[in-house]
Amino acid sequence: MEPGPAAAGKWADLRTRILSAIVMVAVGAVEIWLGGTAFAALVVALTGVMIWELATMTAPSRRRSPVTLAVGAAAALLAALLLRTDVAALFVAIPSAALILTPRRDRRLAGAYALAIMLAGYGLVDLRQTGGSGAILWLVAVVVASDVLGYFVGRTVGGPKFWPAISPKKTWSGTVAGWVGAALMGLAVVLWTGASWLLVPVSALVAFAGQMGDIAESWIKRRAGVKDASDLIPGHGGVLDRFDALIGAMVFLLGLGLFVPVTGLFGG
Repeated sequence: MEPGPAAAGKWADLRTRILSAIVMVAVGAVEIWLGGTAFAALVVALTGVMIWELATMTAPSRRRSPVTLAVGAAAALLAALLLRTDVAALFVAIPSAALILTPRRDRRLAGAYALAIMLAGYGLVDLRQTGGSGAILWLVAVVVASDVLGYFVGRTVGGPKFWPAISPKKTWSGTVAGWVGAALMGLAVVLWTGASWLLVPVSALVAFAGQMGDIAESWIKRRAGVKDASDLIPGHGGVLDRFDALIGAMVFLLGLGLFVPVTGLFGG
């Protein structure tokens, strides 16, 4: 029996979600084998692309400006990673300032999100160096588990919308399921590796931060009147569409690291 139009529509983006999860897991796998300079180069390149997508969405008529901003962002992040001092913060903030100072839609919003992208890029490289492969893989696994479980529960159970004005498809059932999925992933890591039990609630908080990263990008796209950040990934949008949750999760970890030694949660 063929599924009806409503049922088919409910699962219309299932293939995209699955492929998104595969992409994130693949990035984690590549990180295991590469690490070091190669991983940092990958993060710098992806960061530049995401700044390009953000700049293009918020100023579609300025063709050259987004490319210049992307190259500048990649160079700024590279400089910050090489310096590793308080001055590095100035380089991380350069793309944000550039977006605010150039003519575009929602300059402050674009500037804030650019800062989040840059911080996430810096944080991913730093987490790899200080926490090793396990920390990065945990982060990716938590974000993927939250997204996958939240998707299936949200589509199956439905119910009240979480934030309909910005993300019409996101439900409270799916949102909470994402937290549960992330906590279970954290629990699996604890039982498997002997990491701190604090990793369980932290995993749930990371999932929530990832969901906020997803909503932030949805808000920017909605205000820009676009469906996807770009068409770099045929049929599946742009790099931002695939890594928006990881941006939110990593920024949260950076903030948490100001109060708690995050890498210490892994028992290293």
